[in-house]
Amino acid sequence: MTLIIFLIVLSILVLVHEAGHFLAARRSGVRVEEFGLGFPPRLWSKKLGETIYSINALPIGGFVRLYGEEGAVKTGQSRAFYHQGKLTRAKIIVAGVLMNFLLAILAFGAIGWAKGFPQDLGRVEVLEIAKNSPAEAAGLQKNDVILSVDDTSVVKTDKFVELVNARRGQETRLVVRQVDGSEITAVVVPRLDPPEGEGALGVLVSSAKIIQPPLWQRPFYAVWFGTREAYFWAKTTVLAVGEALGQVIRGQAPAGIAGQVGIFQITGNIAREGIFALLSFLGILSVNLAVLNILPFPALDGGRLLFIGVEILFG
Repeated sequence: MTLIIFLIVLSILVLVHEAGHFLAARRSGVRVEEFGLGFPPRLWSKKLGETIYSINALPIGGFVRLYGEEGAVKTGQSRAFYHQGKLTRAKIIVAGVLMNFLLAILAFGAIGWAKGFPQDLGRVEVLEIAKNSPAEAAGLQKNDVILSVDDTSVVKTDKFVELVNARRGQETRLVVRQVDGSEITAVVVPRLDPPEGEGALGVLVSSAKIIQPPLWQRPFYAVWFGTREAYFWAKTTVLAVGEALGQVIRGQAPAGIAGQVGIFQITGNIAREGIFALLSFLGILSVNLAVLNILPFPALDGGRLLFIGVEILFG
């Protein structure tokens, strides 16, 4: 089952990417000779119009074969990729990357549509308190709002966690606004080694809440949420690639990079967590594919763009 899910996920990613090239080429008047899923040998094909649509034996990718993609042709130059203007060729190349970003936005947006969208509260609110924890001993209660940690104002969960973890084993003052509106100063000592599943204080906090907007508003929320998540994962991927390149330059083996075997194993684990986890993973992979494809390396879309840039500069 894992293999089937893996192949479905991979096929979706590739089909969407290649569909971007296909649609941009068709829109630009470039003849598409073949749109193939997988790599040859060919198992099935059908010609519709001037394009052959094929399913191939090796289900590890896909391709769009454009007329005149490999170089100059003598006939039908107006329909050949090589003879198009630089901007047109760049649009066709970039279209695959843009489609992968669009797929990620749709995947993340669909999750938000079904499960709700996070809305920033502008405050750190207590949701749960573990028994026998420093938070319970200090008198914190559900729905309290934590205003500051050792005189540092907090309005985001990650900042609160960062400050508390930096004070592990040390006496720490929390200014807390209670449900009745009164403010208290709670003195706590974040634990050095808390029980599994509990943080240093044994308190679950959040600076956001999940909302379910009216049905007519959800498409707008979905686009906003999906775009924000896609941007986050794109930024994360760029930083990871930069770190990996830095490790290579320093003569170190890049850590945390999964190849196709690693992705296969991760897919199986995530699929067992449910459809939304798998959909999120699809979105993350789609962003990864987009970012990696735009890198200026040979055989990637970014490498082809680089050559167009060189052509613009030097002819």
